[in-house]
Amino acid sequence: MIYLQLFLSFLQIGMFSFGGGYAAMPFIQDQVVNLHHWLSLSEFTDLITISQMTPGPIAVNSATFVGLKIAGFLGAVVATLGCILPSCLIVSILAYIYQKYHKLTMLQTILSSLRPAVVAMIASAGVSILVSCFWPNGFSFSLSDIRFSSIFIFIIAFVLLHYKKINPILVMVFSGFLEIIFYYGAKLFL
Repeated sequence: MIYLQLFLSFLQIGMFSFGGGYAAMPFIQDQVVNLHHWLSLSEFTDLITISQMTPGPIAVNSATFVGLKIAGFLGAVVATLGCILPSCLIVSILAYIYQKYHKLTMLQTILSSLRPAVVAMIASAGVSILVSCFWPNGFSFSLSDIRFSSIFIFIIAFVLLHYKKINPILVMVFSGFLEIIFYYGAKLFL
């Protein structure tokens, strides 16, 4: 039964996550955290981080990770197959249609109308991850619930990526070191 649930959940993710990995994050979160409770929100944030650090698409890495955690190696295979099956079928069909009708104005209109929805899904996922990072116990207005070290690391990483154009991998490694310093510094002084 768990294999069927994994397959169907990631089949839905693979079928409806247009726009790539970032657009898939709200769907993955809904299936994995909200609907099936396979991961907590904190574990989901870790999953996204791990998926970013490993080669391959976020959705496929997430499917493999969740499947492995929930049902072992076979679960990873089943979840991954569920995730990639719709893409294989849809891309094959769309490639045929696009090659045949790529000059039609209606097709170009449909493609450009999907862009704002994809941007909205990416923004939604980003805000959700940001909130779970800054408020690990859920959003509140209490200053004691805010993780100031995460805010500091976010600002530093944003400046390094956006303004200094430093390699994202180096920024991730540097951010990890900063978190280690904050973690052990807090233990040392508290």
